Amino acid sequence: MKSLNQTLRHLGIPLLASAVILGGCGTTTGSRTATGAAMGAAGGAVIGSMSGSAGSGALIGAGAGALGGYFYDQQQKNQIHSH
Repeated sequence: MKSLNQTLRHLGIPLLASAVILGGCGTTTGSRTATGAAMGAAGGAVIGSMSGSAGSGALIGAGAGALGGYFYDQQQKNQIHSH
């Protein structure tokens, strides 16, 4: 059985690539926040399932992803207004 570190290393690149690709999806605060929540839930469920708690991982990941999507949206809006 793989160790948690090995599994996370193998999942890290695809999850990061997905985050970069999907992070650009949406133009509104709601859509970017929802995209972040979905990505976070998926990643959290995968990581949580390795520790025996996929549901908790998904909830934590969704919350973190939603915050990330919201902050990304705000940063994008600040860039548009500063130019």
